[in-house]
Amino acid sequence: MFLEIKGLTKQVGESIAVNDIQLSQQKFQRVVVAGETGSGKSTLLKLIAGLETPDTGTIYFCGEKVQSAAETLVAGHPQIAYLPQHFELQKFLRVEQVLEYANRLSKGQATELFSICKIEHLLKRKTNELSGGEKQRIALCRLLIGKPTLLLLDEPFSNLDQILKITLKEVVESVSTKLKISIILVSHDPDDTLPWGDYFFVLRNGSMVQQGTAKQIYSQPTDEYVAGLFGKYFILPKGLLLKEKRKANRLFVRPENLIVSLKPSKNAMRAAIQKIEYYGSYQLLTLQMKEDRVYVLSSFTTQPQVGARVYVRLKNRKLLRIEVVS
Repeated sequence: MFLEIKGLTKQVGESIAVNDIQLSQQKFQRVVVAGETGSGKSTLLKLIAGLETPDTGTIYFCGEKVQSAAETLVAGHPQIAYLPQHFELQKFLRVEQVLEYANRLSKGQATELFSICKIEHLLKRKTNELSGGEKQRIALCRLLIGKPTLLLLDEPFSNLDQILKITLKEVVESVSTKLKISIILVSHDPDDTLPWGDYFFVLRNGSMVQQGTAKQIYSQPTDEYVAGLFGKYFILPKGLLLKEKRKANRLFVRPENLIVSLKPSKNAMRAAIQKIEYYGSYQLLTLQMKEDRVYVLSSFTTQPQVGARVYVRLKNRKLLRIEVVS
């Protein structure tokens, strides 16, 4: 196994930051660690990188135990690179100077890396003249110069505007595919992780609450906490849109699981538009249906107004049967 974590626990102050974590990663697998603020994501990355000392548990990387910060003179594994959310570059130096200090590459390899990180045009600039996104790509490049085999990215897309975020996503993609580096990425934004990740681990209060593929995490969350991390949802009360008896008390529904129409149809229920939100490529409707509020993606070519009467039915009843929230 490329990376294997067994029984990892870490207490910070009076709180358990990481609680009995079991986690594994295959080589070149794109792993996402998700969770709300304070769920233990950053602490977990620091433990994997060897920058913190766990209270219990072990981390094995390429078959060897990762030495903790307390077990080695210089903290950190040489083949594991960690880019924190908040990082520092030496001030008032040219970018090429910052990178020279860590350079272990040939001229050709360095040129290729600068191109992958999209920083060739920044080499003569001073670090105090750079934008936040430019500084981040340089900090990433400085880590990659050391030729790591595992890259840990802590909220890399936070505080970036859309243009800079797209650029950094392209860089991360190239690091994975062209440099053949395995990546663990921490993020709270499903738009950044769902299209990218091969496998997901979800933390809450330091504990693992669910793991699986993007489709499993999105469509079959174990509870409302996981559901809310990855997008809009609502809980379908018993008997609403479904007449048959069920063992489950509540059913989990995403907006795309429903169809809305201006005309009544079989198995459809009447609702009123309470709110319309425009997202560019789609519109999200908030509907009032009896005593319940539901969300649905608009399929109208001509958008009705707030307060208009519409009819809602399930798109796929068989799919809904497996989306049970405990």
